[in-house]
Amino acid sequence: METQTQSNWVIDVAHSEIQFKVRHMVISTVTGYFRKFEGGFQMHGEDFSTARIWFKADVNSVDTNSEQRDGHLKSADFFDAENHPELSFQSTAVRHTEGHNYEVSGNLTLRGVSKEVVLHVEQNGTLVDPWGMTRSGYHITGSINRKDYGLAWSAVTEAGGLVVSDDVKLYINAELTKA
Repeated sequence: METQTQSNWVIDVAHSEIQFKVRHMVISTVTGYFRKFEGGFQMHGEDFSTARIWFKADVNSVDTNSEQRDGHLKSADFFDAENHPELSFQSTAVRHTEGHNYEVSGNLTLRGVSKEVVLHVEQNGTLVDPWGMTRSGYHITGSINRKDYGLAWSAVTEAGGLVVSDDVKLYINAELTKA
């Protein structure tokens, strides 16, 4: 029986981004980023369905292009960055769905609360760059209910809609290098 080698992959932060989108006042969408993060995965051979995936983001690096809003997001009304400076994800299962697509289940920990989430992963391909590094790209999407994690601040507009939607869309573009 042939033993498959384990490969380790590390996120290239210069070519990756963690983004979230949330409806604002029912009529528009606010986009935010976490500017400081790290992550990676280990897998057996070239089989992504064996991957153990993790990432961490520095909550204090939140950037929505508004210092005032970023300050509010870091406060106890939302992320409570003083007491919970990091959000993290650890996969529990990877399931191949079709083609280059996978569902990754795992625990997202935010504000001290861990909940299982399912992320949809599209593997964009693997190549060797001009400097001899093996790289692989992924587009990852998902959504969470912010209130499940204690991000409960809310207000209602004059028309009765929420100022900030409970549903938060996640978009991660990740380029990883083989260690």
